[in-house]
Amino acid sequence: MDIISQLQEQVNTIAALAFNTFGTLQRDAHPVKLSPNYPDPPPPSNPTEDPATAAGNVSEQPKLMTAALVKAAKQFDALVAALPPAEGGEDVQLKRIAELQAENDAVGQELQRQLEAAEKELKEVQELFGQATDNCLNLKRPD
Repeated sequence: MDIISQLQEQVNTIAALAFNTFGTLQRDAHPVKLSPNYPDPPPPSNPTEDPATAAGNVSEQPKLMTAALVKAAKQFDALVAALPPAEGGEDVQLKRIAELQAENDAVGQELQRQLEAAEKELKEVQELFGQATDNCLNLKRPD
């Protein structure tokens, strides 16, 4: 896999980790009283879990997710550092792009000429094949 594909994959990984981290934090956040005028928020809706175990998981999970997010960001930084350096400035890059475009155009013209020659040859072969089949069907000898 090339480095650009690896970078894209790493960006997708970071996005997924961030999405899951934010969703988990939102899901597990304790209710907060918005104003003294409002009633107290309801208690968490997991009565089957032991409160001590649930509190341990809630406090440990963000740490694990943060560590995974930091690790993914470091891997991304390592991939970015592995990119080849940009040659020169923008002018050099634009010149290189123009050179590549000219080369591409020249190769495209050569391929077009080869295609036309191949189509011409194909027509000749098809005509000769047609003559050969006509001669075979008519039992004529070739001239």
